[in-house]
Amino acid sequence: MIFQAILILGGTGLVFAIFIAVANKKFKVWEDPRIDVVAAMLPQANCGACGLPGCRAFAERAVEGTMEPAGCPVSNTDQIHSIAAFLGIEAGNAAKRVARLLCAGSTDVAKQRAEYRGLSTCAAATPVAGGGKGCAWGCLGLGDCAVSCDFDALHMSATGLPVVDVEKCTSCGDCVDACPKGLFVIQPLDHNLLVQCKNLVTGDSVLEACQVACTACGKCVLDAAEGLISVASGVAVIEYDLIADAEERAIERCPTGAIVWLQGAQFARLPALSSAEAA
Repeated sequence: MIFQAILILGGTGLVFAIFIAVANKKFKVWEDPRIDVVAAMLPQANCGACGLPGCRAFAERAVEGTMEPAGCPVSNTDQIHSIAAFLGIEAGNAAKRVARLLCAGSTDVAKQRAEYRGLSTCAAATPVAGGGKGCAWGCLGLGDCAVSCDFDALHMSATGLPVVDVEKCTSCGDCVDACPKGLFVIQPLDHNLLVQCKNLVTGDSVLEACQVACTACGKCVLDAAEGLISVASGVAVIEYDLIADAEERAIERCPTGAIVWLQGAQFARLPALSSAEAA
């Protein structure tokens, strides 16, 4: 009886093994062996900054010719050129993208309206009356973004704001996901204008909470190229499709310095104007 059961089980296993072998041979999808080589040449960050789910997906696209080696923002110049040489293609060009913070409300210019006591994370503090900051839209400075960064591209300043190291930033977007107030965006490095405020309280009353808040005064709209900036939403908004028309004069009459001119990695923020100068 036991011998019969062994024969039945063995025979069933043999039949399935043959079936699987035939199916594997018939339906096997050929894969270009260069994919493994290119994947090994990539940094294995699997950060998604290239827009793909991981380094192997990038390698597949590079081998099929739909992704340039330069499209990996984490790879250094040597890695990019090594991949290009191996595949016999051009390295390509990719505009560097970096994370930008849409808040300038550091502790020296923004007020606290309450003291938050609890788990020291932005995610935990935000549901508790917004975290205690005077501006409900402002950065809480508890560093969730810095903790989320796997590339050491973010650190917290002495005045409680995250600072992006554009040389290390890979535009992976982890800080974007980590910020519960949506204060990070990924932008090309050569986008010169940035509004560092998400306040929607129109008018000067917001300055009681933060000295560098946007008051939607409209001076930047008048000074910029037509259509480049609007304040209809209650805060200055830049139309980045027209960013090529941007000039530094757009920030010159901003009474608070909420809008800044970016010079590579550096910020140019004009000092707040007096009432007479702002007029």
